[in-house]
Amino acid sequence: MIVLGIIGGYIALLLCLGLFSSRLFKGTSKDYMLASHSIGPFMLLMSLFGTTMTAFALVGSTGEAYVEGAGVYGLLASSSGIIHSLCFFILGVKLWSLGKKYGYTTQIQYFRDRLQSDKIGVILFPVLVAMVIPYLLIGVMASGTFINAVTMRTFEEGTFPSVLEVGELPEDAAEGTVATMMDEGGSKGGVPKPLASFVICIVVLIYVFFGGMRGTAWANTFQTCVFMVLGMVTFYVIAMKLGGEDTLMASLRKASAAVDADKLTRMHMSKTQFATYFFVPLSVGMFPHLFQHWLTAKSASSFKLPVVAHPFFIMIVWCPCILIGLWATTDLIQIPPPIAQKPNAILPFMVSSLNGPVMTGLLSAGVLAAIMSSLDSQFLCLGTMFTEDIVVHYGGKGRYSEKQTIMIARAFIIAIVAVVYVFSLFEPRRVFTLGIWCFSGYASLFPLVFASLYWKKLTKSGAYAAVITCAASWLYLFRESGFGSNETFTVDIPFGGELYPTMPVMTMFFLTAFVMVIVSLVTPKPTEETLQRFFPEKSAA
Repeated sequence: MIVLGIIGGYIALLLCLGLFSSRLFKGTSKDYMLASHSIGPFMLLMSLFGTTMTAFALVGSTGEAYVEGAGVYGLLASSSGIIHSLCFFILGVKLWSLGKKYGYTTQIQYFRDRLQSDKIGVILFPVLVAMVIPYLLIGVMASGTFINAVTMRTFEEGTFPSVLEVGELPEDAAEGTVATMMDEGGSKGGVPKPLASFVICIVVLIYVFFGGMRGTAWANTFQTCVFMVLGMVTFYVIAMKLGGEDTLMASLRKASAAVDADKLTRMHMSKTQFATYFFVPLSVGMFPHLFQHWLTAKSASSFKLPVVAHPFFIMIVWCPCILIGLWATTDLIQIPPPIAQKPNAILPFMVSSLNGPVMTGLLSAGVLAAIMSSLDSQFLCLGTMFTEDIVVHYGGKGRYSEKQTIMIARAFIIAIVAVVYVFSLFEPRRVFTLGIWCFSGYASLFPLVFASLYWKKLTKSGAYAAVITCAASWLYLFRESGFGSNETFTVDIPFGGELYPTMPVMTMFFLTAFVMVIVSLVTPKPTEETLQRFFPEKSAA
């Protein structure tokens, strides 16, 4: 109950912040969706980082390190630090400039204008929404699992009365363990996962509903600070508990020395598979919620701090998570078999089993802060796209008042939250695996956004072909993987009489790029007017 109380207090504080930010709301759709382009460098950094550091980065990376070893850091963290900042620089600044100049609110508005195609939104909108659903599921699933695990009384005492039903204990409570409780349904002894996920969805919905982008930016800034500070505290406490030495460095050495050698390498993964993970971080170039955050910047100089600091922030968050996952494989702590089979539960298990209730509650608040800091941006982005790109565009500009436009966005956000919550009730997937599939889809569209900014020969036919190819290849390979159930799924590329396993994202990326280039070269070129708008210096030359 102490843990639950602290989590509840944090949620209440977050709601107050979100509702307070709504008092600054100017009542216009631009302010609701883009905060009137008023976000400065620090809040932009916090918003971008908080949005990209999801449950995938905390719960997912810890669980994946427990299963696969230290190589997980090399798979994504190190490359993401460089590639994310590169995307902010080569895409974000340029898209911000165009958005400010031509009044864009969403990606689809930009592509519609750049390609001179009114119907691009019809094909691009469902693709972007379909690929963001798994991303949203990551946060909703992880929040339910985490809260359920940390609200179990202890992992040592063996009795776990439900925090929701104060009454008789189960007959086998004396012999019970967290493992048996999880075997019996995964919720006994803690807040049921469906209820925990529902509460998180409602909390995020409330401050997004009332505060819009300004409320989201404020909440993200606050939550990013919370999860970074408490994440370091979590790491320190767990390291000291496991190492048992007087100093942090001594405890780190002892805990890390206990890790098996096979967990410290990536020898079980082929070089080609490891190398092709490089394509996954390119997904930030096409995330619709990041595009919207880029447009909130006050000026181009606001991007300087995010570009420089983002790699360091990734290191600060990912390193502790990877190490905690590795330490969970050692003899310094015993992982119950049911939890060992559920990588998503490794981080909450380590937090709960190595801390008292007060510290567990505080550390849990930090993890939930990371989860919610990405959900809010994604929900708001989907509401914005539906309103601007579907309802307002095809319903007729000027048909809806500012108030009606905002209410349409809010209504769609409610619908999306409901759909995602229902999906989260079905068979879960590993957070890391589900995240990779989501990122792979967006990474496959990277050639489209890059070409639209730097290749004046891109045509609307080439763009259509790219989107269709991306969607078709993603759906085909996702189905071949059992919709994410095959966590080791790869695409084998024949070369020199041998087969080389690669990540599916590479196949999707090159297929999309190839089709886009070929179709663009054989179809009518963009008009001179379009080239003058987007490539004035090149057109003049």
